[in-house]
Amino acid sequence: MLSSKKMLTVERPAVGISRKSHRFLGTWLNALTVIDLNALLKEAIVTDERYVIANHNMHSLYVYHHDRKMRDFYAKADFIHADGMAIVLLAKLLGLPLQREHRVTYADWVYSIMAEAAQNNWRIFYLGSKPGVAEQGACVLRQKHPSLQIEVAHGYFDADPNSDDNQQVVETINRYRPDILMVGMSMPRQEHWIADNLAELKTHVILPSGAAIDYVAGAVPTPPRWAGRWGLEWLFRLVAEPARLWQRYLVEPWFILKLLLF
Repeated sequence: MLSSKKMLTVERPAVGISRKSHRFLGTWLNALTVIDLNALLKEAIVTDERYVIANHNMHSLYVYHHDRKMRDFYAKADFIHADGMAIVLLAKLLGLPLQREHRVTYADWVYSIMAEAAQNNWRIFYLGSKPGVAEQGACVLRQKHPSLQIEVAHGYFDADPNSDDNQQVVETINRYRPDILMVGMSMPRQEHWIADNLAELKTHVILPSGAAIDYVAGAVPTPPRWAGRWGLEWLFRLVAEPARLWQRYLVEPWFILKLLLF
């Protein structure tokens, strides 16, 4: 349960957020801005609720339609925001009320999350990245926000739900009792892990957050922010990591034509 001090910070859940779910190519979306998402973080924490806030980009849409466990994860999500201009443009094409400001990627949102956490005394746990990278990212964030409470653990462990490795990770998270758990172990591994361990995790908000801390640490180049706003971020990422991302950006998007036509 939350302390009385936290309970006094907000008297009622956040208002003004559109909670309507919009059907989208076999799945669903919410029209949420960074401001809306930050309000949902606060709402979950101060009302002692638990929200799973997922996201969709072109890659997740492809995986969703080819991976049963991925569909199980999204079925457990409370909100799904648009991660990428391609999703926003497709949604607009289908008549959904998404605008440019509803594109929210972790390359941008991670800094807003940390500022809110430092200001509101929220505890963050980040699970993911290669050994040493998350620690480096956390160090950068603590320098920027000295009051930030953040702990990390790398994502290189046996994620089988029954493994000793996995149980130790869950116990470490629960001992820390974070307000926000960020899981950055690439897609769909991070979504699979959340779905497998959701019942045991003691936290208010769970965010599958991809390379969020990798960007902060400088382990992955951050594309120019104007590129994201104009839907070109994928091109910069492809150039930076062609061996890993060529299929994601050059092959998988053709699957969307099938969804649109049928």
